[in-house]
Order: sequence, then structure tokens, then C-alpha cells
Amino acid sequence: MKFLLEEEHNDLASAIDSMLVKADVPSSARAWADGKYEAGLAIWTALTEIGVTGLLIDDELGGSGAGAVEMVVAAEQLGRHAVPGPVAETLAAVPILLRATDSVQQLEAHARGDLSTIALAPLAPRAVDTEVATTYLFDSGVLSAGIAGAIKQSVDPTRRLASLTAGERLDTDVDASAAIDHAILATAAQLLGLGQAMLTIAAEYAKARTQFGKPIGSFQAIKHHLADVVVALEMARPLVHGAALALDGQVPDDVLVTREVAAAKVAAGDAAYLSARKSLQVMGAIGYTAEHDISLFITKTRALVSAWGSGAVHRQRILETLR
Repeated sequence: MKFLLEEEHNDLASAIDSMLVKADVPSSARAWADGKYEAGLAIWTALTEIGVTGLLIDDELGGSGAGAVEMVVAAEQLGRHAVPGPVAETLAAVPILLRATDSVQQLEAHARGDLSTIALAPLAPRAVDTEVATTYLFDSGVLSAGIAGAIKQSVDPTRRLASLTAGERLDTDVDASAAIDHAILATAAQLLGLGQAMLTIAAEYAKARTQFGKPIGSFQAIKHHLADVVVALEMARPLVHGAALALDGQVPDDVLVTREVAAAKVAAGDAAYLSARKSLQVMGAIGYTAEHDISLFITKTRALVSAWGSGAVHRQRILETLR
């Protein structure tokens, strides 16, 4: 398997990164946490204009006709900038489920920029950001429109969770396995981006912060902290890309897609969590303040480590494939 990205993938990543750098995502995320969605939704509109929300939707329905590799590239960039909203659900879970049910109208609306969210037990028992997204419920093979109940706050203030009840039934006997795998992998890619962003913030801080007349980044202990994060992220990245290839069917037939996706989520989650811990150690007290942008990345990491299945859940999934 070839794990390196092609030039077109790097161009996609650069286009998303450039757009998000100009968008002042941290301010939009803080407003989103306060229930003010206008700036965040404007970011999603811009993402739609460059084809991000329709990556997994066929060309004839207004999408890009791309695959899991492109989806992973986009999700990593959204994680790198801590973009608020239902990322894994909009980029991955919902379009794959709608494709499985031939829901043409919903797919066309999705490609035009409608955010989507879904509750799908047991990995995603509550839907995120139901106030701003079209809501779906999947239960025992039945895909329905979702009706949101009481809102609960996540550890990430930009994520609000709600239990759903079934509304209009859209289809029955639906196989959600592919949608689940895509959502898990999109979350893993987000975590990879979050981990990289926290590493960058901590490294920049280590260059600027001085102690005893020297930048703290020159101290061996700080170097070791950051080096540990680099190793963890670089070990996780090929697992994420390899799982994307597996979802796209670009691997030998004996490769188990479920195992590849689970391994990617475990590795990316562990790497991002390590990045959060080490960044806090490097930055000290300022890293604990809500005013510093790194707080947006740390809280989102904490939420996504368990979103679409915790590390323990996915280690169990891996174990089951080995028995």
C-alpha cells in the first residue's frame, strides 16, 4: 500500500488550510460555544464552496465524487483549526448512510451545504449540534429523521449533544457499517490535526518563552516532550491513511477494513491525547486558561477521543478480529 498523499491531496489540504487561516476560527468557535452560530456557519459555507461537504457525494448530485482519502485530508485540516460543528457526521457518516438509502433529495441538499448530524448507538448514542444541522436517527436498521430532546453540554463547549427520537421514517433494512467506519476514521483524522496543532502551538511557545536567559525549547526535557509527540503523530498518520485506502478498496482482499479503522482511531486518539498533555506541561499555567487558543484544541481532543468509540472500544474491536 502507498501511504503518501498525491499532489492533488496536498493541494486540497492547502486550499482548506488557507481558507481557515483567514477565517479566524478561534473567534468563531468561541461564539459557537455561546450559541452564536453565524460566523461558524459562514466557515461551513466557505468549505462547501470548495467542495468539502460534498466529498463523498457523487458528481451528478452536486458532490465531488471523491473517496475516503480525500475525506481524511479534509477532516485533518478541520481538526488542525478546531472548526466547530458536526465534522465527522457531515463529512462522513450521513452522506454514506444517505448513499446507502438512495436518498437523492437529502444528498443534493447535503452537497449544497446543509450540515448534518446523527445518533447511531452504541458508538454515537447522541447527536451533536442539532440546533444547526439536519438531524437523523439510525436504530436497528431503520434510518429516520431525528427529533432532538434536551441538550447536554460536552466537555468541549463547542459541542452540544442531544438524545433523539424517531420522526419520519426514511428507509429500513439499512446497513450502517460503512457509515460507521467512515465516521470513526473522520474522527481519527480530526484528532491527528488537533494533535499537530497543539504540537505547533507548544513548540512556538517554547521558542518564545525564556527562562534563565534561554528559550525553554533549548532545554532537553522540553525537547523530549515535544519529540515524543512528533513520534506518536507520525506513527498514527500512516494508520489513518492506510485505513482510508482500505475504505476505498485499494488494499488486498484479506485486509479487514474494520480492524484498519479501529487501529487508526486508537493511534490517532492516543497521539492527540499525548499532544494535549505534553503541550500543557510545556506551556505551564497559561495552557490552562480558557483565554489561550490551545484550550479550544485540548477540550475538543478530550471530547473526540471518546467520540465514535473510545480507545478501549476500538481495542476490543481489534481483538475480536484477531480471534
